[in-house]
Amino acid sequence: MVMSNLKSIDKEENWGIGTKCIQSGYRPGIGEARVLPIYQSTTYKYEDLDQVERLFSLQESGNKYSRTGNPTLNALEAKVAALEGGVGALTTASGQAAVFLAISTIVQAGDHIVASNAIYGGTYTLLDVRLRKLGIETTFVDPEAPIEELRKAFKPNTKIVYGETLGNPALGILDFDKFSALAKEFDVPFLVDNTLATPFLSKPIKHGADIVIHSGTKYMDGHAVALGGIIVDGGTYNWANGKFPDFVEPDEQYANTSYTGKFGNKAFITKARAQYLRDYGPVLSPINAFLINLGLESLHLRVPRHSDNALKLAKFLQNNEAVNWVNYPGLEDNKNHERVKKYFDYDGASGVLTFGLKGGRQAIKTFFASLKVAALVVHVGDARTSVLHPATSTHSQMSPEDRLKAGIPEDMIRVSVGIEDADDIIADFEQAIAKAVNVGETEQIAG
Repeated sequence: MVMSNLKSIDKEENWGIGTKCIQSGYRPGIGEARVLPIYQSTTYKYEDLDQVERLFSLQESGNKYSRTGNPTLNALEAKVAALEGGVGALTTASGQAAVFLAISTIVQAGDHIVASNAIYGGTYTLLDVRLRKLGIETTFVDPEAPIEELRKAFKPNTKIVYGETLGNPALGILDFDKFSALAKEFDVPFLVDNTLATPFLSKPIKHGADIVIHSGTKYMDGHAVALGGIIVDGGTYNWANGKFPDFVEPDEQYANTSYTGKFGNKAFITKARAQYLRDYGPVLSPINAFLINLGLESLHLRVPRHSDNALKLAKFLQNNEAVNWVNYPGLEDNKNHERVKKYFDYDGASGVLTFGLKGGRQAIKTFFASLKVAALVVHVGDARTSVLHPATSTHSQMSPEDRLKAGIPEDMIRVSVGIEDADDIIADFEQAIAKAVNVGETEQIAG
């Protein structure tokens, strides 16, 4: 008998990430569509009244109304759960909806959150303004502070510790060891936004996260055509520890079902769907789920190209005299480079970089106006190269002082490096910077 050294592929968990990107989530039967169909239906047919009753009491799983379940959405959820190594997932209408729904499932008025201050501006505003008005307080911390300092932010009513794998746009890589240790010490769930890193580069659950959040609009879609958000349950947190009675006590709305009692390590994701997706209603459309799933099929091909192009552009910018500074974790001299090697599965650091341009606001405006290949758009993670000025857009709601604390100076330009030819991207930046420098020098002479 000839023994094979090939790995076993009988179980999906043994597949490589490229195979999961393409095959996970949807496995057609004989005579069924090979490609995931778009189930453009709001509702589903049943002939047995007892079955419908079981569905509405959570005694049986299945689709009853597309606000809480749809076959196209279900397939996307299964794929992302497989990519992240979670026990289940839930799709939402946008990444922001995913953040809100994940947090809402856990906290209520009177609770407290500890969050990194190096996060996306929309999330910062949600935590700092909107949730505060609902009676939920957030303490923002410098993620680079010593663990002894971070401990001081926790309170008896703290229910979440929150961060981003790759901060947007400061690009700090979260110290998972430190934050997961804090979460365990204070016995609270650890939530991580993994949007910019994607599960191709990093899997937060493997590094101690309990819940992972994505804006599927970014690298997962990859083509700037579909809004969507995704929450992944790691199945790692003990919701029956006494801090979260809503997870344990019978839910009168669902035949007195206990989420921890009936669903075990899937208690969080089941509760999020049954209560908060149902009641708040930020459901993902089937067509957008289809498009995000389609984008995911090439994630393992696009992210390396994004990363390689970003590294080439970062090296060019480092050698340009008109550039004040460059921040890209893929650079060997970057302060976060060691964390890339520690927490990332691939020798790349995504397609996002930032840099500071000399010459002031007018030079920055001229740079944006002079680009030919890259475009000024409010987006990141697209196949096309795009640029943005965070201080006047995504993070404009923050005070200048808070922006600086979050690592966002006024001269910062955020670049989402696409998958075009790297030489064309670099040439575009070179000519646009040259024009910006001329404007800056003219302004200095006039002044």
